[in-house]
Amino acid sequence: MIVRAVLCDIYNTLLEVGPPPTDAEARWAQLCAAHRAGPRLSLEEFASASEQLIAREHAVARARGIAFPEIYWPHVAVGVLPELRQLSPAALDDFLFAHAQLQRTLGLLPDAAETLFALAQAGVLLGLVSNCQPYTLRELDLELARAGLRRDLFRPALCFFSFQAGFSKPDPHVFRWSAARLRAFDIPPTEALMVGDRLDNDLEPARMQGFQAWHLASQPDQTHGGRWPELLKHLRSQEVSRLSADLPLPHERL
Repeated sequence: MIVRAVLCDIYNTLLEVGPPPTDAEARWAQLCAAHRAGPRLSLEEFASASEQLIAREHAVARARGIAFPEIYWPHVAVGVLPELRQLSPAALDDFLFAHAQLQRTLGLLPDAAETLFALAQAGVLLGLVSNCQPYTLRELDLELARAGLRRDLFRPALCFFSFQAGFSKPDPHVFRWSAARLRAFDIPPTEALMVGDRLDNDLEPARMQGFQAWHLASQPDQTHGGRWPELLKHLRSQEVSRLSADLPLPHERL
């Protein structure tokens, strides 16, 4: 099969998610004090209150016909901690980014950067399809920079971020949106590959809209699956792909 575009999920596809830092509660108190936001609530209490507000917003959205709603996290955070309203937009972004780092640790998955670079060098268009929040993009920028890459490797027109849309995967509209954007590049979904770690959120809804799919996992549940190096080898091995012969292996990047 020809692959002219590759769309990627972010969490556990590009960014590996690890456990939270052991000193998260102490850092939360310091963060709140530095931004004059308390801490009126502990980290756990803040999470619980946020979940309740999110549940209410989701219920309202579902009542209005949105099957898979998405929230806008800055709005939720300010709703739970009104003290955050005093912060400038930049300071609020910093606060929410720092808070996100207390929820889990992150790092670019092994060989992801090399594979993305090889695909881009071969002329494959790259995009992102992610259930995410504004801080996610900052996290991705940071990890890509550590690997010597930038987010402009991905075509902005092919990037779907749920916090901007108000709905999320596995809503079929997500991949209908992606298919429509690909048409502007004269690429049908049958010539685009969705890469993700979840069958329910990423791969099954993508296939329903005509996309190829790759299950990014060490033990994939699909015929087409494996880690990033296996994906690159798979694309190189496709005799019918007019791009595969041009794909350098990760060690050929330099």
